[in-house]
Amino acid sequence: MLKTALRNALAHKARLLMTVLAVCLGVAFVSGTLVFADSSASAHRAAVSKSFADIAVTVTPRQPPPGAASEGGDEATTVVDDVLARKLADVPGVAAVRPSVDGPATLNGSDGAPLRAGRTWANLGAAHVPGADGKDSRFPLVKGHAPRNDAEIAVDDGTAAAGGFALGDTITLATDGPVLRKRLVGIVTTKEPRVTAGGTLTLFHKATAQALFASPGHYTSIDLSAAPGVGESELAERVGAVLPADRAEATTGRAQADQQGILVATLTRGYTKLPLVFAGVSLFIGSFLIVNTFTMLVSRRGREIALLRAIGASRRQVVRSVLCEAALVGLAASVVGFLLGLGIAAVLPDLLNTGGNGLPRGPLVIGPRPILAALGVGVGVTVLAAWLPSRKAARIAPIEALRAADQPPTARASGVRGMVGVLLLALGVGLLVSLTGAKDASEENLRTAMCGCAVVVVAMIVLAPLLAGPVIRLSGRLTDRLGIAGRLARENTLRDPRRTAATASALMVGTALVAGLAVIGDSTSQALDRQAAAGLGADYVISARGSMSGIDPAAVRRVADTPGVKTAGAVTDSTLFTGGRVRQIAGVDAETVHDVMELDFVGGSLKDLGPGRLAVSASVAREQGLGTGSTLTARIGRDQRTRQYTVVGVYRDNPVAHDVLGARVEVGRDSHLPNSVQRILVRTDAGGTARAPKAGADRLRTATGNSPLVKVQDRDELVHEAGGAMGDLLTLMYGLLVLGAVISALGIVNTLAVSVAERTREIGVLRAVGMDRGGVRRMIRVESVTVAGFGTVLGLAGGLFGAWAVGAVANGAMADYSMALPWGKLLLLCLVSLAIGTVAAAGPARRAAALSPLEAVAQA
Repeated sequence: MLKTALRNALAHKARLLMTVLAVCLGVAFVSGTLVFADSSASAHRAAVSKSFADIAVTVTPRQPPPGAASEGGDEATTVVDDVLARKLADVPGVAAVRPSVDGPATLNGSDGAPLRAGRTWANLGAAHVPGADGKDSRFPLVKGHAPRNDAEIAVDDGTAAAGGFALGDTITLATDGPVLRKRLVGIVTTKEPRVTAGGTLTLFHKATAQALFASPGHYTSIDLSAAPGVGESELAERVGAVLPADRAEATTGRAQADQQGILVATLTRGYTKLPLVFAGVSLFIGSFLIVNTFTMLVSRRGREIALLRAIGASRRQVVRSVLCEAALVGLAASVVGFLLGLGIAAVLPDLLNTGGNGLPRGPLVIGPRPILAALGVGVGVTVLAAWLPSRKAARIAPIEALRAADQPPTARASGVRGMVGVLLLALGVGLLVSLTGAKDASEENLRTAMCGCAVVVVAMIVLAPLLAGPVIRLSGRLTDRLGIAGRLARENTLRDPRRTAATASALMVGTALVAGLAVIGDSTSQALDRQAAAGLGADYVISARGSMSGIDPAAVRRVADTPGVKTAGAVTDSTLFTGGRVRQIAGVDAETVHDVMELDFVGGSLKDLGPGRLAVSASVAREQGLGTGSTLTARIGRDQRTRQYTVVGVYRDNPVAHDVLGARVEVGRDSHLPNSVQRILVRTDAGGTARAPKAGADRLRTATGNSPLVKVQDRDELVHEAGGAMGDLLTLMYGLLVLGAVISALGIVNTLAVSVAERTREIGVLRAVGMDRGGVRRMIRVESVTVAGFGTVLGLAGGLFGAWAVGAVANGAMADYSMALPWGKLLLLCLVSLAIGTVAAAGPARRAAALSPLEAVAQA
């Protein structure tokens, strides 16, 4: 039986090649995603961490508890200084002591654009700490000299190349405060993993770095190496005994590595979701092709199977033979898919980096997990999909198979199928309809929506053979106008509804997914566009990116004095804790807020806004039962004291104003960073700034000192940025469209090839009675387009219904959401689906037309 399985696989290698291609696509995405995940994790691990190879213990200042005040200023919060370093050097078991001070530092390139702005792992600032020989072994010099004073910096060679820097250039940079300008005096090289993974490095004079990242005379950490025979935990205990209580702490290298692992897992989790979705969909759609292929092969080999049964083969042997053949196909698909997956893993970082994700660089990491997954998925899915056809073949009695190869379904089987399909459809529709009153996009509601959509898709697959007859007969009114070729094509598709439905199911699933995502994506994008600038009376928004301290308060006055600026309203953003929930509060100035925000009050106003008085959004008022004159119990930012606030107004929800509005003097006092500015809302006059947005943005950026931590956006850019949030969904939609198209085309080609082979004598008779080659080709093409059209109709119906139901959940979470049909995309989807049918028919139609009438009729 093993020889039989091998012979059958070789005899039908052309037909099984379609199955191999379909399965290998899924295997490629699975293995490629796993290789990418491992490689990305390795690159991130290097990017977010120091090398712990020679670090046994790290001493860092202990952070004071929230709200705690320290006496003596910032210097009293840390004792990590040279005195402590000398003290640690005397601890038994310490082999070496290396003080360091580092933090984030973002530079502007020579073109004025920030280098890797907003990516905390990518922008490293550090101190040049020379040893006894006057050199810092971590950062060997390549050109120039090390920074000698506050006005000088050095960068690594990669940063110099990326920014277009040369020795002597004045570089604009920022750490977490005002803009700095330093002269480049040296270029270094380094093996620091955060830099080699694609980050930037800026070296400061030691005193400068201490003032920027710690406090004068202090370090951010001291790394200790252990003497031979001394363990990390043992050394940590010895070091902890000499540290000032509650002022510093010791952490082993292993503990730091464990913390790093958690961070790496968090950073890389999102990057693997999209490729795994592609993998799941391609395998799901491909399973229809596998089932259909093996069903047709078993049907054509019915007599052969019957002969095997007649000469003594058992049912188990027949099943094993088919499954063995499927395993060989799956093994071939796994090998090809894994190799293709390596290519996917290699190009994924570049594709994701086009969206500005800034993934760190690193080599491909090929472990046992992707290899085992490729084999398990490829062989497992193929064998599982072939199991039903093999069971069906084994159940046929030898005498029945010898008498007839095709066994049409009984009326009872069709009735059971219909009943199961209707029950599943009712269940899926019920789940989706239950969401129409959903108030939010909670995880439970989203899970219910996904489950309902999946059940509806399964129900449509089950009902497809029963729906094929009515739908294709209805479409026959169009195909019949093509003459005898059109009528024959219609009858051929109705000859085996199960085969037609199985072939169309792959296209149906792909069409449903793409149509649903297109509607949801378009509707959500429009809602985000409406929300992006809703409530914004300003023409520009200046915001801080990657900065904990926000925008330099002095920049507010410079922006206000910029020509063409009418109003510059500073906003201090913070958090407000009330009713067991965390809210966002915006601190504003009463004299400027009405010029830069469009507030629609349903009660009260801002005229009484001040200390102890707040305005709340309508949603907060509704949830907490508040109104004008009510008392709100809350605390703001770092303030640990709960206070009573009077509500002076209730305004309609406004994304610019956040959940709560307060006086900036009060919000700034109690925020995590007192008196900070997170946003500047700029209203221009009717002059040049309003007519020339880019020129106006350049002037505003100049007013902020061209800080790399400051972002200036006009209203159109805000809308574009909000719409950019749908980029992943659009990528998913077009990716699924391509996958569905490829696999569906393979399925149609397979079905038509078998159909042509089965109807060789019939085609020969048609040629003999006068049908020309063009008529044969036209008949096969119309048959293919009919199958594609059937799958498209069912897919559109399911996709639009699912999008409507999921939209009910989105409407509960997004006030401006309303279902919008992207007619252009849906029309394009229909045309692509029909084009798939046309293209897929090319090979089988050409083969059918090439048959000689006499040879075809003479075939047994």
